[in-house]
Amino acid sequence: MSGGGGSAFRRRVERAAELRSIRASGSTVQENDELSAAEEELRQKRAKVDDAAKAEYLIRDAMAQGKFDNLKYAGKPIPGLGEVYDPDWWVKGLLQRENLTGLGPAAILLRTEDAGLDARLDAQFTEKQVRDILADFNARVVDARRQLQGGPPVITKTRDVDAEVARWRDRRAARAAVVAPAEPEPQRPWWRRLWKRG
Repeated sequence: MSGGGGSAFRRRVERAAELRSIRASGSTVQENDELSAAEEELRQKRAKVDDAAKAEYLIRDAMAQGKFDNLKYAGKPIPGLGEVYDPDWWVKGLLQRENLTGLGPAAILLRTEDAGLDARLDAQFTEKQVRDILADFNARVVDARRQLQGGPPVITKTRDVDAEVARWRDRRAARAAVVAPAEPEPQRPWWRRLWKRG
């Protein structure tokens, strides 16, 4: 069959399938034709309405259903509305929302780590642990200064290991002096207290 005969055959097959579905649904051919005509009329009416009117209708319908009630920024300014466009806005927002750390340029990560390094050192128990942490930190600072991957400049300074260990010892001794309370007077056993009364 050529192109014209094939399309006629296809229409007959589609019509036969449609008639089978009508019989299976229990409705008559006339009812199905009326339904199809009503659907076509509705499609034509929708095609005549412009997009702005459709959008306006959908917005009014959603407002009537209460879909715009209790929105997150209702009555508040939208964050970042007047700012300059940042191509990495989504990534920065994700980092902030999820409170992710350890991601970003080496210069910024090292600055952040440098700010909290004293607290990290104070949590250590031995001088060897403190020296290992400082050696690792200094090596990463030197490595970050050598790399040419771009990003902000590395302004974090290396730490003098011996001076930092001495500061760690001083802070540890100060904490121990504050934490250690005065020795309480030992309490005598109960039988001595009774013996003394008598």
